Amino acid sequence: MTDADTGVTHDAFLGGRLTLRQPRQGYRAGVDPVLLAASVPATPGQRILDVGCGVGTAMLCLHARVPDLSLTGVEVQADYAALARLNAADNNADAVVHTADLTDLPDAVRQQTYDHVIMNPPYFDRGAGAAAADPGRDLGRGGPVGLSAWLDCGIRRVRPKGTLTVIHPAGQLDLILSTLFGRLGSMQVRPLSARAGRAPNLVIVQARHGGRAPLALAAPLVLHAGAIHNDDRPDYTPQIAAILRDGTKLPMQD
Repeated sequence: MTDADTGVTHDAFLGGRLTLRQPRQGYRAGVDPVLLAASVPATPGQRILDVGCGVGTAMLCLHARVPDLSLTGVEVQADYAALARLNAADNNADAVVHTADLTDLPDAVRQQTYDHVIMNPPYFDRGAGAAAADPGRDLGRGGPVGLSAWLDCGIRRVRPKGTLTVIHPAGQLDLILSTLFGRLGSMQVRPLSARAGRAPNLVIVQARHGGRAPLALAAPLVLHAGAIHNDDRPDYTPQIAAILRDGTKLPMQD
């Protein structure tokens, strides 16, 4: 269903358990924030911070799986933050969304720590490649704030025994691990491969405040069945389909 007057679509996630308003043009959430949310080991009553929350996809997918969470979102683009507030209200989520830059957080966020901090930073280097025509999409794909600053923001907001979870291209894994090293521990890495036999193109990295376990590298999760995509029908593997459709957990360890 599309609201032609406002340029907003109403899109179903988790097999229809969650419906989100998104801009018809601009940055639109795909499967990445759903996978991110599925990997977070949240329990009822905990506090969640979604850095760069967009329209709230990741934190609201987490809310759909785990009841009674206290959600906080930070989003620099005012129109996306406004949609996140509407989406939270539509889905009966206890959420506060701040319109703010992650490098200049409001006092209400800086004075708190959170059980779980989640983030899906922009993937692309803004200094390389052509900009997207839509400003919102361009900022979502590659903003001016580098990955290290995103991670630093998250690390500072994790409470003792809490976790930071990030999904990002596998080519940036070295920067992620080096930024986390010595500040968070018990790092777990789950690679994501588009198809069997292909190198992982994404990783989910999770680290714990005060964790002392050694780095754990899991086997890649394969997103799509078969060697190629033969038609327009979804071809997700059964495990990924269950995460995307039914809201099942994404394991960080084998």
